[in-house]
Amino acid sequence: MGTYVIVLKKEDLAPGSCTTVDVKGTKIALFNAGGTFYAIDNTCLHRGGPLGEGFLNGKTVTCPWHGWEYNVENGKCETTPGVSVKRYDVRVAGENVEICVD
Repeated sequence: MGTYVIVLKKEDLAPGSCTTVDVKGTKIALFNAGGTFYAIDNTCLHRGGPLGEGFLNGKTVTCPWHGWEYNVENGKCETTPGVSVKRYDVRVAGENVEICVD
């Protein structure tokens, strides 16, 4: 069972936005897709681009380096089917956004 860690206040990440958070030494990309928060590994599988600095459109983030696309809800790569990045459970507790880590 993982532990939930507070990463930011929900008001600090507007709908349609993304950011990168550090949780126990791991860089995680955090997204607010229409008021629902999602978290996946920050590193694109193509060339290591920072997904938390990407472009969010609905539930799809585009890597800012070479355009690979990922579904933020499940971590699946939409550019290259069959590969995916790790997905993390996220919850909102009051005003805090928390990510579950191992």
